[in-house]
Amino acid sequence: MNLLIWLVVGGVLGWLASMIMRTDAQQGVLLNVFVGIVGAMLAGWLISPLLGVGTINQSNFSLGALGVSLVGAVILLAIVNLFRRGTVR
Repeated sequence: MNLLIWLVVGGVLGWLASMIMRTDAQQGVLLNVFVGIVGAMLAGWLISPLLGVGTINQSNFSLGALGVSLVGAVILLAIVNLFRRGTVR
């Protein structure tokens, strides 16, 4: 059951990040899930040690963890846009 919740929350976070970065028209559901989960992993590596808050990948479904994971997903999309287009939107 935890895996299903993890995938759904990752998909929602990926979708929110794509809405923030205006890349939603280019992405499907599977890419949103991928961006949400990998973005949370990126946040767990970069942001989590600085703030002392876990991410959704660490089975921590608090508001702080959701925020950190969302920031990680936005950072991941910014990096992808940088390499794809040469600019961050």
